Amino acid sequence: MAELFEVTELIKCLQFSCSRDQSLLKAMEQAGKRCIPVGCRGGGCGLCKVQIRSGEFDCGPMSKKHVDEESRRCGQVLACRVYPLSNLTFEYRPADALASVKQQVQ
Repeated sequence: MAELFEVTELIKCLQFSCSRDQSLLKAMEQAGKRCIPVGCRGGGCGLCKVQIRSGEFDCGPMSKKHVDEESRRCGQVLACRVYPLSNLTFEYRPADALASVKQQVQ
């Protein structure tokens, strides 16, 4: 049986489980939660951009238009392309709010 990690979205205080081979977005949908908007599901539209606050994760390919290397280092990633390696906490905020978070980290 696959190891499950606890995932918490901090703004809406929603929790769900996610396995290592499942994206955050897919796990959220399967759990019937609604804390991240759903778009293309393939890393191209940028709609599901989130800010990882804690935990370890791996990423699949993402559009550099939506997540450049600097953003990725700051923990800003697309939920459809993020796979947990531990328990995770994250925030979903509209894109303009995430831009201000990136500026604060610099």
